[in-house]
Amino acid sequence: MKTVCVAAAVIIEDGKIFATQRGYGAYKDGWEFPGGKIEEGETAEQALVREIREELDTEIEVGKLLAGVEYDYPEFHLSMQCFLCRIKSGSLTLREHEAARWLTGENLDSVEWLPADKAVTEKLKEYI
Repeated sequence: MKTVCVAAAVIIEDGKIFATQRGYGAYKDGWEFPGGKIEEGETAEQALVREIREELDTEIEVGKLLAGVEYDYPEFHLSMQCFLCRIKSGSLTLREHEAARWLTGENLDSVEWLPADKAVTEKLKEYI
């Protein structure tokens, strides 16, 4: 089974967590933490800075690793590193996502998370 390695940003601001809804692909409309594939020669942190700049027109500061997730989707194995991040500059402009929401710990489960990202929400509840 093919392994896809990705990095995801858990952006927290004023006690709220930023979530995005996929706008394309097999998992369109599922909710996730923004980010993307780690390219050859990149660290997870470098990939995350690049992906957030490309997808959301925003510069972030990557903090500590919140969670690592290994998840088997039917088509591939996902290896995801999720980092706590903060916004340095930018307006979180949606370039590839369908929608976005700021969620609190209380309403974190109000969206339909993709399975791998759902595992991160459980870890996040322990953190916030």
